[in-house]
Amino acid sequence: MELQLDPVFQTVTLVVLVLILVADLLIILKRPHIPAAKESTLWVVFYVTLALIFAGVLWIVAGGEVAGQFVAGWLTEYSLSIDNLFVFVLIMGQFAVPRRYQQEVLMVGIIIALILRGAFILVGATIIENFSPIFYLFGAFLVYTAIRQAFPGSEHDGDSQKENLIVRTLRRALPMSDAYDGKKIVTRVDGKKLFTPMIIVFVAIGVTDLLFAIDSIPAIFGITQSPFIVFTANLFALMGLRQLYFLLGDLLDRLKYLHYGIAFILAFIGVKLVFHAMHVNELPFLNNGEPIEWAPEISTWVSLAVIIVSMAVATVASLIAARREPAAVGAQDAVADEKGTPTTVEHPERD
Repeated sequence: MELQLDPVFQTVTLVVLVLILVADLLIILKRPHIPAAKESTLWVVFYVTLALIFAGVLWIVAGGEVAGQFVAGWLTEYSLSIDNLFVFVLIMGQFAVPRRYQQEVLMVGIIIALILRGAFILVGATIIENFSPIFYLFGAFLVYTAIRQAFPGSEHDGDSQKENLIVRTLRRALPMSDAYDGKKIVTRVDGKKLFTPMIIVFVAIGVTDLLFAIDSIPAIFGITQSPFIVFTANLFALMGLRQLYFLLGDLLDRLKYLHYGIAFILAFIGVKLVFHAMHVNELPFLNNGEPIEWAPEISTWVSLAVIIVSMAVATVASLIAARREPAAVGAQDAVADEKGTPTTVEHPERD
C-alpha cells in the first residue's frame, strides 16, 4: 500500500521529535549524572507512551494499516536497540569510561546511530524504488543475520578482533593520553595536546552503530517501504535508550534468550521479504520475469503479532531461567561470557 501523508504533517512531526532529542541532550550537558531507577523508569515510560500516542495519531490521519506498520517497525527496532545495549555495556567496561560521563557517551552513540540510519534509509528507499529485486538480497541477508544472532560463536571473536585493530590503529596514529580528562576528547599534558581515551570510545560506539544500522534497516524495510515510517520508528526506538541502559542494569545479563527472540524476528522478516520479492518478481530468469502468484503476502498485523510474541517468549523464558539458577552470580557470569559483556553495569555516584 502506498503511503500518502501530508508533507506538512511529516515535516512538523520530524521537527518536534528532533527538538525533543535536542532537549534531552541539553539536559545531559547541563547536569551530567546517572539517573536513579525511578527517573529512568519515568523517562522510558514517557517515550514508550509518546510512541503509542504517535501510533494513535497515525491511525487517525492515515488508517490502521499505516499505524500497524509503525508499531511493528518500532518494536522491531526497539528489540534490536536493546540488543545493541549489550555491546554498549562491553564498550563501557572495556574502556573503563568514567561512571558519571556514561550518559554523554550513550547520547553521542544515539546521535551517531540516527545519522547513520538516516543515511541508510535514504539509500535503501532509493534502491527499493528503482530495483525491486533488492528484496531478495535483503531477505537473504536477514536470514543470515538471524543465524549469526542465534549462534554467535566465532562471529563475536571476529568483531572483537576488528575492534581491537581499530583501537590499535588509533593509538598508533594519534597522540594519546593514558587517562581520561572528564568528558574531554582533547587534553593538555605537560603543555602538549593529546587525545584522551574518550575518542576511542566514540569511535567504538560509531563502528557498533554502523554494524547495527546495516542489520536493522533491511529488517524494517521488510515491514514498510515508507521512509517516513522507517525513520520515525528508528527515532522512537532510540529515544529513551539511554535511560533504558541504566534502568536494566545487570538485568541485561539475565536476558540470556533475548538473542533467540531477535533471531526469530529477523528470520521471519527475511522470509517475508523473499515472499514479497517473489510476489513482485521482475527477474527474467525467475518465472519469465512475471510475479509469482502463489507467493503469500504476510500482513502487517501478522508481523506485529510475531514480533510481540517472539520478544515476550524470549523475555519471560530468560527471567524464568534466571530465577531458577542455583547461583545467581555464576549465572550472570555465564551469560556475560556468552554475550561478551561485563557482568554488571556499574552505577556511578549521583551528584
